[in-house]
Amino acid sequence: MSRRLIPLVLLLLPLAEIACFILVGRRIGLFPTLSLVVLSAVAGLVLMRVQGFGVIARLRQSGQEGRAPGKEVLDAAMIMIAGILLFIPGFLTDILGLALFLPPVRTFLWNRLIRNVVVVDIAGTGPSPRPETGPRRTIDLDEGDFHRDKPR
Repeated sequence: MSRRLIPLVLLLLPLAEIACFILVGRRIGLFPTLSLVVLSAVAGLVLMRVQGFGVIARLRQSGQEGRAPGKEVLDAAMIMIAGILLFIPGFLTDILGLALFLPPVRTFLWNRLIRNVVVVDIAGTGPSPRPETGPRRTIDLDEGDFHRDKPR
């Protein structure tokens, strides 16, 4: 179902952006509209740089604490997507990009995504950060599928 929506979105987004350009251009004029587009691209680059350094610091901290850096990695990806959306000319993409820069929006998206993620600790260093919520999944290996070189 979602694969059918992608071409439709790719077709309708530029048309919606053009309509927004026309509406904003009529309201405030050509040069202020173009200035807003350039300003949003510069703001996207600056915000991506500033918030990116914050995410790198949180990644480093979670690594030192021994936690899985899942949320921090997703934050970094969303900040990068937000910067790209702000860099793309258009007001609708700017609104989406600015929304992704807001931590509550990223937390909301993280909470929606983590419902569908199963965390598996293959290193055996500790319990999974998320408790089991559904049926347990078992990986059945034959004797030839796995071997250990060194005893634990």
